[in-house]
Amino acid sequence: MSRTAQYVGVVGPGSDVTEEVLAEAAEVGRLLAIAGCIVVTGGLGGVMEATSRGASVAGGVTVGILPGAVRDEGNEHLTIALPTGMGEMRNALLVRTCDAIICVGGSWGTLSEVALAVRTGVPVVMVRGWDLPEGPLPAPDASAAVELALTLLDQR
Repeated sequence: MSRTAQYVGVVGPGSDVTEEVLAEAAEVGRLLAIAGCIVVTGGLGGVMEATSRGASVAGGVTVGILPGAVRDEGNEHLTIALPTGMGEMRNALLVRTCDAIICVGGSWGTLSEVALAVRTGVPVVMVRGWDLPEGPLPAPDASAAVELALTLLDQR
């Protein structure tokens, strides 16, 4: 693992997720791993697990910043599970850990991560998410989202 590797967070709902969103998340994880990025999620289910699975299958490194205090609550595809005991407040840790964020789908917790990223200047790319007036850049699919996120990182 290189010190210069980019840390890209992938955020999205942990439950009530369509198969299309899960497939998109897995593809985002896979493409980020192929690009040599460290993939950071909230470490639980739904989009987080699908992203971690996609990255893991491609040989990538996955980090889960968990809301609870128990390492074992993380999904099985995590390389590193970091229990915080902070509940939803761990969203700020996730955002501040990352060089860019890709949002896949949406939930209230996801929206908080997007807002924190925009507020702190972390680039955000959104696929299958909301149409927000400023901040996140929309992407039509996983491939375009990863390409856009990597371009934004190159520009920093």
